[in-house]
Amino acid sequence: MSVNCFQCRHFYVTWDTRHPRGCRAYQFKTKELPSIVVKRSSGMECMNFQPKPREAGKS
Repeated sequence: MSVNCFQCRHFYVTWDTRHPRGCRAYQFKTKELPSIVVKRSSGMECMNFQPKPREAGKS
């Protein structure tokens, strides 16, 4: 199963319409989810995945 970038603290949305998704850990922007690019280029799941911190008051 692939890493879900939307749940990772390193994932961010960019203003670049050609590369709307980014990864702060690997310092790149892409059209696809960063975890897919990492898997395709290295053959391994993302090693920098860190879950986003939970917001206070949410379960």
